[in-house]
Amino acid sequence: MTGTLTMVWLALRRDRLLLPVWVVVVAGVITVSAAAIADLYPQAGQRIALGVTIGSAPALQALTGPVFDATSVGGLTAWRATTMSAALAALMSMVVVTRHTRAEEETGRAELVGACRVGRYAMSTAAVLVATGANVLIALLITLGLAGQGLPVAGALAFGAAVGGTGWVFTGVALLAAQLTTHARTTNALAAAALGLAFLLRALGDAAKVEALAWLSPLGWAQRVRAFAGERWWVLALFVVTGLVLVAAAALLARRRDLGAGLMPARPGRPDAAAYLASPLALAWRLQRGGLLGWAISFVVVGLLFGALAYSVGDIVGDNPQLAAILEQVGGAGALTDTFLAAELSLLGLVAGGYAVQATLRLQGEESALRAEPVLATAVLRWRWILSHLGMALGGSALIITAGGLAAGLAHGLRIGEPARQAMRLLGAALVQVPATWTLAGIAMLLFGLLPRLTALAWAALVAFALLGQLGELLQLDDRVRNLSPFAHVPQALSQPSDVGPLLWLGALTAALLSAGTVAFQRRDLREG
Repeated sequence: MTGTLTMVWLALRRDRLLLPVWVVVVAGVITVSAAAIADLYPQAGQRIALGVTIGSAPALQALTGPVFDATSVGGLTAWRATTMSAALAALMSMVVVTRHTRAEEETGRAELVGACRVGRYAMSTAAVLVATGANVLIALLITLGLAGQGLPVAGALAFGAAVGGTGWVFTGVALLAAQLTTHARTTNALAAAALGLAFLLRALGDAAKVEALAWLSPLGWAQRVRAFAGERWWVLALFVVTGLVLVAAAALLARRRDLGAGLMPARPGRPDAAAYLASPLALAWRLQRGGLLGWAISFVVVGLLFGALAYSVGDIVGDNPQLAAILEQVGGAGALTDTFLAAELSLLGLVAGGYAVQATLRLQGEESALRAEPVLATAVLRWRWILSHLGMALGGSALIITAGGLAAGLAHGLRIGEPARQAMRLLGAALVQVPATWTLAGIAMLLFGLLPRLTALAWAALVAFALLGQLGELLQLDDRVRNLSPFAHVPQALSQPSDVGPLLWLGALTAALLSAGTVAFQRRDLREG
């Protein structure tokens, strides 16, 4: 553990911008959500009616979970913001741990640091301490923010502890994943897969009323702390124990591997490269095909889930004749189902933006690892090398959106007896998300070409667009602010004829961003910040 304190200060120095933004965003989402709900539903009767609506729709519960107490502002805030804020805290923890452990080993910096008076576990311990401290600060700010609005202190404290506890569990998940593989991107992929599985288990458990499934997920635990609804303090012990077990397991595994290596050995390649790898595009495909396959499978699973649940949204109007009368004017209960499906397809498009950013920034990974130089030392021109990875980013994001749309349409169509028609219908509605998704690839490319040290801003843009989409209407933000997200300009293809104008503008914006980033990269030296 020698040098742990020094490594903590180094990590804080490197994350002096990243961590404060994460902490403020996660805590701020909950605080502003509570204020917005108090303004939108000031009367208990309004809140109870909303709770009945949510309780009658498994599809809505799959998205955000059940409402344990609809009579209070705190109870509705816990329903609306727990899953989102807990997932953000988990992502923050995963990024911090991977950045200061496996990424350091992959680049060789860990070996240089280890040559000084620094113990073997100092770097990992520092990463855990920094991530844990950030989660504790998030929990504290949530408690102060909610209590400051007059909500019960006990509920605010339970809410904050549930969110921070989820981040603590995924701190252990990321640290364990860092022991298994030799690459930071694979570590992030494993941790993200664990988070996706946690969301899927919680969604299935809440939608199907199978508590056992929800209890298998840390996101389910966060909800079942029951903040503002008769707090279950003992659930917090699950976070503590699980995180400790994961961190201890990672420490034991770290003793069984060499620095820079992973417990999952790298497979030796063929002595001679295959003939099809002679082009930059083929090489980009070879490097990114595994990640693309994983994303595609995830989108198919999520698409099937929400397609199967969409039919239940119409049940909301069963005991609400006033709502039924309103919906009849705009298409009946099917209009509500289409609204739900459109929202889910928009969410898939937003998540696909994560793949677009990841695939585009593979360029930076190749450059930082010095693998770009041997390629560009041949007859391969810079623009050809760039276009090969951009082809994977743009084509891959379109492919996974297609997979999710087809899966959702097929599942929904089987429920209503129109599999072929609904599959084509939802495929078209999914594909209109592609131009907005490509905009994120353009932002990532511009940053890579112009300011490679600030490529993390591409991920910040993705988070900002997600918050604008999920909370913009709830917070009653000005349209000019909400329109900063490219996804705000995507037409609702299921409920109205598609206007291709915004899609063309988004395509033109993407082309401009990609072109500017390509030109900037051609004018700078490799590994120049």
